[in-house]
Amino acid sequence: MYTNILIPVAFDADKDLAGAIDIANRIAGEGAAITFLHVMEQVPVYATEFIPATIMAETRETARTKLTELLGDVANARVVVIDGPTGRSITNWADETGVDCIVIPSHRPVMSDILLGSTAAWVVRHAHCAVHVIR
Repeated sequence: MYTNILIPVAFDADKDLAGAIDIANRIAGEGAAITFLHVMEQVPVYATEFIPATIMAETRETARTKLTELLGDVANARVVVIDGPTGRSITNWADETGVDCIVIPSHRPVMSDILLGSTAAWVVRHAHCAVHVIR
């Protein structure tokens, strides 16, 4: 059983978040922490001057609110919103916080995923802990 589980959340309709929550609850040891993590992709520097700071703050708060709603009755759950490149940020955050299992929802792969790589594929290749992919 795992004690520190991470569920990366993208607000895509085709991701099985309910399945990820179910799996996380099943593999969680007694008192395990479950973190819902959303990564906000960084806006390119050349575009930041055209986006008011309030927009970014509102977007971050909206993500936090949506994640909190998703928590439902998940025991020992918390919400974290960070910035950065998605795959790398997930694996770095997992390393820094001692995550022992990542439960990541994924969509069905398409040709572009084979050529470019999806977030779930990145996490599977680079995580230093167990990874459970939900399709």
